[in-house]
Amino acid sequence: MMPSHCWQSARLKFVAPLRNERTPAGADHAEYVGLENIESWTGRMIASEPKADKDSEAETGLANVFREGDVLFGKLRPYLAKACQAPRDGVCSTELLVMQPAEALNPRFLLYELLTPDFVGAVDASTFGARMPRASWDFIGSLEIRLPPLETQSIIANYLDRETARIDRLIAAKERMLALLEEKRAALISRVVTRGLDPNVPLKPSGQEWLGEIPAHWQVQPIKYLAVVGNGSTPSVDNADYWDDQGYPWLNSSVVNVSPVTVASRFVTETALRECHLPKIQPPAVLVGITGQGKTRGMAAVLGVEATINQHLAFIKPRTQALCADYLCHLLGHAYAFLRSDSDGAGSTKGAITCEQLANMKIPVPPRCEQIEICARIGQSLAVSMPVRSKIQASLDLLTERRAALITAAVTGQIPPEEMGA
Repeated sequence: MMPSHCWQSARLKFVAPLRNERTPAGADHAEYVGLENIESWTGRMIASEPKADKDSEAETGLANVFREGDVLFGKLRPYLAKACQAPRDGVCSTELLVMQPAEALNPRFLLYELLTPDFVGAVDASTFGARMPRASWDFIGSLEIRLPPLETQSIIANYLDRETARIDRLIAAKERMLALLEEKRAALISRVVTRGLDPNVPLKPSGQEWLGEIPAHWQVQPIKYLAVVGNGSTPSVDNADYWDDQGYPWLNSSVVNVSPVTVASRFVTETALRECHLPKIQPPAVLVGITGQGKTRGMAAVLGVEATINQHLAFIKPRTQALCADYLCHLLGHAYAFLRSDSDGAGSTKGAITCEQLANMKIPVPPRCEQIEICARIGQSLAVSMPVRSKIQASLDLLTERRAALITAAVTGQIPPEEMGA
């Protein structure tokens, strides 16, 4: 819906055609923009550190050319809410479409229109079922956008610049509060899983650089002495004999984002368990993400239900009472940076943690009673902080929804120009 007076509509490709200029990505460009340099939903540019990896797109292949004032839109799902206006000339990833707004179209107004949930949702829906979900320009360019008079576009863009900046400041404040809570949580866990609960206990060198000193009465042992380590696989998705909604729980690597793990991604049959050599893992156990360049690699979660896993997860199943799964999970959280760096070495293991690395990893082993006390202390702290965190997150979600609703209302003409400071 849009106001009938003076507002028109047009297909995007007629008012913001593609630039379609390409250049070698490795050339000496003043600025390179990748998907990682654009913040989702806000249109803000994010600076990134120079990459040493010469195989990255920024160094090889081709890049799209953009000019100051062009509007960039990410075509790769789940990055379809990534769009920005170019502040200067440069080049960008070929996963970004470069549009040249016509004289009748304010670039900032176009940017806000592209970031509405309705527009992003329409483009996103066009990629469903695709093996590599990239939105096509044929589809995007055929979508109609609203065209109020140019003066009204400027009023709307200026209004949204002001109002979204105000909301963004509130969002940033909430995010800082969440970050501080996370830092406090991580600091507590790091301290108690490596030093215990007694601040006066005698210490000794652990012999592990990532660990430092530990209580003198604790042991240091490889995980393989205390637990079984293994991983799983993904049965062929084309084989109907392997999958069943009423089957055995099968987990992918996304589950390590929430602990304990109690919900399955999909379910496999007994045939799949047998023919695909899938392990049956019973709690207590810990799951670890072992592949990928995202944050999942190195993350750990306690397994709360009997399940099997794919090849991107490893399981660590204690085989002795000397190791508590909850303590191990907290300890691996402290070891996250070490696991990431240790798996970034050269060779075939680059970007992956192997089961052998996990099995040989030396960890501190307090007496079981201390492990239980440590987990209880962490649980008490979380019981206090989680309600606060949940309240802040709910407020943050409301602000994010308010931002999206405001943009939609403005670009669809639901807010009179006089209310926007005309």
